Amino acid sequence: ADGETVAVLGPNGAGKSTLLRALARLEPAAGGEVLLDGEPVQPPQLRAAVAAVLQRPVLQRISVLDNAAAGLRLRGMRRAAARRLARPWLDALGIAHLADRHARTLSGGEAQRVAIARALAVRSRVLLLDEPFAGLDATTRADLVADLRAALDQSTAAVLLVTHDRDEAAA
Repeated sequence: ADGETVAVLGPNGAGKSTLLRALARLEPAAGGEVLLDGEPVQPPQLRAAVAAVLQRPVLQRISVLDNAAAGLRLRGMRRAAARRLARPWLDALGIAHLADRHARTLSGGEAQRVAIARALAVRSRVLLLDEPFAGLDATTRADLVADLRAALDQSTAAVLLVTHDRDEAAA
């Protein structure tokens, strides 16, 4: 449901990431169909409704702010408007001070925050999170979990998180 967060827990190799990729139609599923509002959804509709954050963030060779605005730009928004809508998400995730920095100079935790800000900025109906805290040190992970929880409280997206960590799922 809108605003609801569901976590899928399982060990490495259990198929959690495969589930997310199938839901996002990033790879073919063995069977079944993806439904949105109870109706089968085609890839163009799905792309408009879903945003995803992967285990390893993919950032362009541009500024942090422009990376956060990239999803909006891909959806046809003008640069100034996209930057204006993305900036508050940088603030919500504690990286507004990095807005003008080149994205390829970021630490792993900072880069993951940019990827999350980009996904939140598009205000998708569904947010898929594929172990977004994997590979982060304990302190960075705890801080990012808390910041993401607060950011999700400002979002109306339905969220599906896959993780192998019970504490992350509970948070």
